[in-house]
Amino acid sequence: MLVSPTQEFRFRKSEPRLSASRVVFALAASDRPIIITIDGPAGTGKSTVARQLAGRLGLDFLDTGAMYRAAAAIALDRGLDLSDPAALIAAVQDADLRFDWSQDPPSLLAWNRPIDQRLRDADVTSVVSPIAGIAALRRLMVEKQRQIGAEHRRLVSEGRDQGSVVFPDASVKFYLDASPEVRAFRRAQQLRRSGMEYDAEQVLEEIVARDRSDSTRPDGPLVCPSDALRVDTSSIPFEGVVDELERLVRARVNVD
Repeated sequence: MLVSPTQEFRFRKSEPRLSASRVVFALAASDRPIIITIDGPAGTGKSTVARQLAGRLGLDFLDTGAMYRAAAAIALDRGLDLSDPAALIAAVQDADLRFDWSQDPPSLLAWNRPIDQRLRDADVTSVVSPIAGIAALRRLMVEKQRQIGAEHRRLVSEGRDQGSVVFPDASVKFYLDASPEVRAFRRAQQLRRSGMEYDAEQVLEEIVARDRSDSTRPDGPLVCPSDALRVDTSSIPFEGVVDELERLVRARVNVD
């Protein structure tokens, strides 16, 4: 189910020739910042959709969830007390989290080494939500993400608070959603493909608990921005979701 703004958008055919002033305008338009945000709960396919959408539009891709997962992995691997935010912040700052933009998708580096292979492990997933709720950590991550947005001015950024907090003036905002049951099924499939054991009921319980934690935290809670286009992915094939988001973006901004 798609919910879009009530305003209709109508377009005229391009003129066969552009005057010199219109050429300058077109060139300037291509250099304008374009920030596309994709928010939503776990299991809606945000990362995969955002990456594919960025590729189609010729924009950079930012996976902000990976940054919080990296913080969780650092806390676990360093044996940090999860109730000691100061120690976690110090470790994350020391790690100097940054992306290697020469890779597709961009590889996340900690202490100048890739950390991607650690991010989806079960122990990281189990603690990432409470860690992501730490106010000081969120302030640090928001600062880093806005800096990335300033350096990569044509960007598709996905997460929990991209349209609501990090980039409130984004060119286009999306909110991807799906029923908890559908998202739990997708997570179970992911675990099965990875050869990992799982309990279907436990996966669903974890999804529901994650939703509750993400949506009730005081800093950067998961919300659907009032000006976001909401897309329910429960019954839409992956390619169909990307197709629809691409269509909606191109109807609203010039990305060429």
